[in-house]
Amino acid sequence: MPSERASIADRRTRAAAKLRERGFGALLVSPGPDLFYFSGYQVFTSERLTCLVLDPDGKATIVCPELEAPRVAVGAPDIARCTWGETDDPYALAAELVRAPGDVAVADQMWAAFFLKLQAALPGRAFAVSSEITRGLRVRKDDAEMEALRLVSESADRAYARILERPFAGRMEREIGADLADFLRAEGHDEVGFTIVGSGPNGASPHHEAGDRRIAEGDTIVLDFGGGMRGYRSDITRTVHVGKTAGREEQKVHDVVRRAQEAGYAAARKDATAESVDAAARRVIDEAGYGEFFIHRTGHGIGIEGHEHPYLVMGNRERLEPGMAFSIEPGVYLPGRFGVRIEDIAVIAADGSARPLNRADHSFATVA
Repeated sequence: MPSERASIADRRTRAAAKLRERGFGALLVSPGPDLFYFSGYQVFTSERLTCLVLDPDGKATIVCPELEAPRVAVGAPDIARCTWGETDDPYALAAELVRAPGDVAVADQMWAAFFLKLQAALPGRAFAVSSEITRGLRVRKDDAEMEALRLVSESADRAYARILERPFAGRMEREIGADLADFLRAEGHDEVGFTIVGSGPNGASPHHEAGDRRIAEGDTIVLDFGGGMRGYRSDITRTVHVGKTAGREEQKVHDVVRRAQEAGYAAARKDATAESVDAAARRVIDEAGYGEFFIHRTGHGIGIEGHEHPYLVMGNRERLEPGMAFSIEPGVYLPGRFGVRIEDIAVIAADGSARPLNRADHSFATVA
């Protein structure tokens, strides 16, 4: 397996080839997922410009503030640096590095304040979003990315196992959310992105923010949580029940959602369309009579970002390919009563099958 730095360098090589194919003069990438993807360097966005300039010949340079140069040297040791002082014009420095003719692609997440100044420094150039170049690269994970996704998913699995050992009844949702965050960090996460704890009727809101509601015996609880480790994201959902035995309908809905996820896995394979996976999961829920209560897509891609291509949703005819990673997360949400969602991250393996990265127990767990 190639080293992580070699994998990152290969991404720049492939992006440069795309620039040549499309007749682009350069790719300009500010702090965000694309900068990490092409350099391995992570930095918060600030008013000081940091910008990776990649030309069609594959030469890469990071324009960065002088005070950030030591961090760039550590984060991206194999990339040239062009540093600027507080009274310099970083936009002019970046523009000087754009030597080839053609349009310029800029990071989709680039601040407008940066883009407008770069546009002024490159008069006569047309601009496009970087995803015209990067989307096809980032949607297929390389070996280093697959390994990072496997490790972060396993970390989330361990956090879930630990939360089942904690008491739920009588505690506020936000307390359970804090425990989940602590367990994610304890199990290796660098960052906690979110901890959804939807108890009782709050579980019928798919993106409920954990609040002050006190959890009671008999509640069904949606636990959806994730974060980052080594730059890659986790995202897992399990539904648990407080008390010894779940109610008949709660158990029925959980069984339906579990079967829907299994149907999604069965449909997810090389050359299947993204929408066919959504349709397979949705069909199970429709046939059980809960179709109107499945109110979101079946899944989303994941990698450096928690939500990225491919999206498993009706109308997306994109075909799945080896290296694609995405969630499979059907759900049923009964307003005013409870919700159920089960989510794992899956990858399309080299043999064309969908393989789960999350292996935490899918059963309707009961907690105290």
